[in-house]
Amino acid sequence: MTVNTDLAKIRNIGIIAHIDAGKTTTTERVLYYSGRTYRIGNVDDGTTVTDFMAQERERGITIQSAAITCKWQGHQINIIDTPGHIDFTAEVQRSLRVLDGGVVVFDAVAGVEPQSETVWRQADRYGVPRVCFVNKMDRVGADFDRTIDMIRERLGAHPIAVQLPIGSEREFQGAVDLIEMRAWIYTDELGALPEEIAIPEDLVEEAEAARELLVEAVAETDDELTLQYLEGEAISEAELVAGLRQATIQGNLVPVLCGSSLKNKGVQPLLDAVIAYLPSPLERPPISGLDPKTGETVTRYTDFNEPTTALVFKIITDPYVGRLAYVRVYSGVLQSGKAMLNVTRNRKERIGRLMRIYAEKREEIKEIGAGDIAAIIGLKHSFTGETLTNPGAAILLEAISFPEPVISVAIEPRTKADQDKLADALNRLSDEDPTFQVRVDENTGQTLISGMGELHLEVLIDRMVREFRVSANVGKPQVAYRETITQAADAEGRFVRQTGGRGQFGHVKVRFEPLETGSGFVFENAIVGGAVPREFIKPVQDGIREALEGGSVGGYPIVDIKATLYDGSYHEVDSSEMAFRIAGSLAVREGIPRAKPILLEPVMSVEVVAPEEYLGDIIGDLNSRRGQIEGLEVHSKGMQAVHAAAPLAEMFGYATRLRSVTQGRGTFTMEFSRYDPVPESVARALLRGVYT
Repeated sequence: MTVNTDLAKIRNIGIIAHIDAGKTTTTERVLYYSGRTYRIGNVDDGTTVTDFMAQERERGITIQSAAITCKWQGHQINIIDTPGHIDFTAEVQRSLRVLDGGVVVFDAVAGVEPQSETVWRQADRYGVPRVCFVNKMDRVGADFDRTIDMIRERLGAHPIAVQLPIGSEREFQGAVDLIEMRAWIYTDELGALPEEIAIPEDLVEEAEAARELLVEAVAETDDELTLQYLEGEAISEAELVAGLRQATIQGNLVPVLCGSSLKNKGVQPLLDAVIAYLPSPLERPPISGLDPKTGETVTRYTDFNEPTTALVFKIITDPYVGRLAYVRVYSGVLQSGKAMLNVTRNRKERIGRLMRIYAEKREEIKEIGAGDIAAIIGLKHSFTGETLTNPGAAILLEAISFPEPVISVAIEPRTKADQDKLADALNRLSDEDPTFQVRVDENTGQTLISGMGELHLEVLIDRMVREFRVSANVGKPQVAYRETITQAADAEGRFVRQTGGRGQFGHVKVRFEPLETGSGFVFENAIVGGAVPREFIKPVQDGIREALEGGSVGGYPIVDIKATLYDGSYHEVDSSEMAFRIAGSLAVREGIPRAKPILLEPVMSVEVVAPEEYLGDIIGDLNSRRGQIEGLEVHSKGMQAVHAAAPLAEMFGYATRLRSVTQGRGTFTMEFSRYDPVPESVARALLRGVYT
């Protein structure tokens, strides 16, 4: 049996954070101390287990989330190490969807950074309980208390320290455990043998005050403990741990630990905290989905005797075994060789081989049970976010939603021989990455690839060359503009074709109205008295949706629009679905120009961190890029953080400019914020082709 039958001893956790907070370094220490590796990998040396792609080792960043299974104190921990860069946010999103808990890593100097906020919001959305690890306590400027305050203020969370650091910066030695009121310091280089000492005298008072805060915070989350606390009864260690565990799982408190992963300090207590405070699959709410036949809600429990239900959350192309699908099993048992139903596509799929994942290495298994994560070889028609179930017990789980790409480049094969290879490579990469989209421009015939940012596309193009041996010419990055309307307009779409035999007849009247930003496309059927028969309503909607893909200002997709079908007519013989579909698209062509359409551009949220003396130059440069300064704050000693919103079109090449302005000492992060109207002068230049 390869099924782990003791579900209480499984932890599915993700390590999430801002770029460079130390996620991969922490993961490497976890693998070393749990006995999974016999030497500690290093990001700078390119020897890490989880960053195994050539691009990851060269750049020193995580690009793909990597899954690994290890053991700690008799528990099985499935870890997913996620990327920190915003361009690879889809990796974080799909990982959080299937995880039971998260370890959020913070840099003790920088505290809460922009991508920390993004991953925290994503974890909130999926209700994932978290513990926090304040890393890099040995760095100059490290401040444990300030980081906790930032977690409280910026993230709206309720952090509670379960440790106190002993020293900081160069003097960082270890931590005081506030639960057991014991102190540990790390004296050997590998940190494998922490030494227990008496709590340092200068910390005794602070430790007692911090423990009192911890006891009070935990007592407030539990009625029995509150009564005990108010009556002056002592709360035992076991009660404190149980209360904190419950409060963490319910999202009322977030335990905070400290350490320095690079210096091998504080990782074992972090693993203990994962076991102690993060939930097993049994402690998470049962999964709910829809019955595809009746549309009713169905609930599946984490139980081996329930029908098998699994969610595909990641697809990768492996050069040796082909297509690998990562799955999380929510109920029942998944067995190799068994026939399953892909409910999303209503297609049968045979489970080929099942693999326990260890980064790029794998171990073959026969079956996995509820609450576990593994990979399947042999799925041909299943993609990210799709549900696999027993054929006789279908349930459709909520799919994973991903952000829309904001940047595009044109790509073409260099030689005739590369043409087929390019198409195959693009298909495989878009299978793997839902935020990577491929389309052919109707007007120019060019193949356009779209992604979340310059780095995202750069990495994908690099992978095409290395993994798929494709040579291609790549154009300059293009911004993914959108269009919308600013006023309501009525339109008529009439499609009439008379031929020798049966003709075509479709006639609709549609009202177009603008909607709030982010609303997308809304269709309303306001037909009264059967002016358009019910079977033709859906074709009208499809025709309108299709026509909105190419706008009237610059041919960009039209968004945030409501279309109301309120009248029309039909012919008993000549009307067909196709005729009404075309009539819907004709209504768009006639109505949109009357509704005063405008161009929209993606606006990015930018944070620049640099020494104070360069502040004036940075603000001046951002203003010249049509940026709006939204705030300034002290980041750390001598460093300022500038928060701004700037159009993506103006931010190409900003990294080089910032290095030049700050003599290489400034850094910036950028993530998509919203779509805003393009100023008229810029729109005119854009449409003349002088502006990119």
